[in-house]
Amino acid sequence: MLEITGLQTGYGRTQIITDVDIRVPTDAVVSILGHNGAGKTTLLRSVVGLLRPMKGTITLDGEDLAGLRPHQRVSRGMAYVPQGQQSFGQLTTLENLQLVADGRKHGKRLVDEALDMFPVLGPLLERRAGLLSGGQRQQLAIARALITEPRLLILDEPTEGIQPNIVAEIEQTIINLGRRSGMQILLVEQHLGFALEAADSYYVLASGRVSSSGEGGAGSAGRVRETMLI
Repeated sequence: MLEITGLQTGYGRTQIITDVDIRVPTDAVVSILGHNGAGKTTLLRSVVGLLRPMKGTITLDGEDLAGLRPHQRVSRGMAYVPQGQQSFGQLTTLENLQLVADGRKHGKRLVDEALDMFPVLGPLLERRAGLLSGGQRQQLAIARALITEPRLLILDEPTEGIQPNIVAEIEQTIINLGRRSGMQILLVEQHLGFALEAADSYYVLASGRVSSSGEGGAGSAGRVRETMLI
């Protein structure tokens, strides 16, 4: 379980997140919702170790992550897919995947499994990542993260800027991943319907604080919309 308790964090002396408590149980998808500027990405950057909290604790399976660098958190089973369909543009699709797979005991199998999850990448293995569409790059970014065999997958707006015909594919893949035994997913997403359909529970951030929370499911969309309008 990922557990965030009393988190306060920000940039320099500017505090963005204040007294946030969030739990992501094993075998669960938790969505973080909120308007732009609410502190969602800041929260994720703190979880993966790119920001040092001013106060509070972040634990994974009971281990306090304070002092652990991002690569050490990855070794604990954490994978982070940031905004922006990030990839190594001068490398091919296959080389992007092999960068992560190299040195892993079952690297080839993990690449094959990632390609099974995202079959659109199969015909694009020899194409430079910089020449892929935004949707293809996003699928590549998620596939690369899955090769690390994460227990906690952190996704920051995975459908942002993606063409509509690809959005549905990415959404269904994330829902399928959420059903995997032993995997936790922490999802930041602007598409409210998808974020709630995929989620077992949700938290709404407003001005860096949790303004509401509850159980996920498509039926909660109306309630959450009302909360976000207040």
